Amino acid sequence: MGLFRRNASKKATDDAREPAAAAAQDVEAAEAAGGTDEAERPERGPFDSTQVTGMGPRVDLGAVWLPVLPGLELRMEVDKKTQKVTGVSATLNGSGLQVQAFAAPRTEGIWDEVRAEIGASITRQGGTVDDVPGTFGRELIARIPATGPDGKPAVRPARFVGVDGPRWFLRGVLSGRAAVDPEAAKQLESVFANVVVVRDGNPRPPRDLLTLTLPKSARQGGASGEDTPAGPEGAAPQTPSFDPLTRGPEITEIR
Repeated sequence: MGLFRRNASKKATDDAREPAAAAAQDVEAAEAAGGTDEAERPERGPFDSTQVTGMGPRVDLGAVWLPVLPGLELRMEVDKKTQKVTGVSATLNGSGLQVQAFAAPRTEGIWDEVRAEIGASITRQGGTVDDVPGTFGRELIARIPATGPDGKPAVRPARFVGVDGPRWFLRGVLSGRAAVDPEAAKQLESVFANVVVVRDGNPRPPRDLLTLTLPKSARQGGASGEDTPAGPEGAAPQTPSFDPLTRGPEITEIR
């Protein structure tokens, strides 16, 4: 499984693949490998780091431990101005999943509020949104105005899912086939369900983006700070740039 493609050197790329190669097991094993006693574990994730005893078949991306699958490719999204990692996208079989983790209040969740804001933003752009029950609770099925390869107006489907955790909120955006085909979505839904969120103890304002990092082996690969990860060929289109959670410059896709 190719984890990252970097411009620095073949060695950097090979090093970046090591965590995924070691963990390239069926994602269904993630709960068993990283879970606590059955009586104490929630039935499904995403999980808080206090609910697991080990990383299991996941790759460490700082605030997020992301499950890996054979054939899954990851792309780190980097803010060009700050060079900070702002999100991670996983692509598999023509579908994409973008994952971001945010700080949230201790006493209440923010997904209901965020969902309403995303829906309003899409509607202002001329798109349509359905707020429906889904795999992880309420979710948004969106049809977003876009420009097709031929330059003509088109529609891009997307599914927005969210889970409120203890002092964090995890958002996922499914694109490509997974946005419209339940069967195609199952593997990436399983990836999202087995994410572990690592919330540090620092006080953070609600909606503050939790820090994501490259895997340790990728950081040690010898790449210079000017090189950025390249996206996999044929990757699913970038999710819409609007995002009521985003602070500062917009996230840019790295190709």
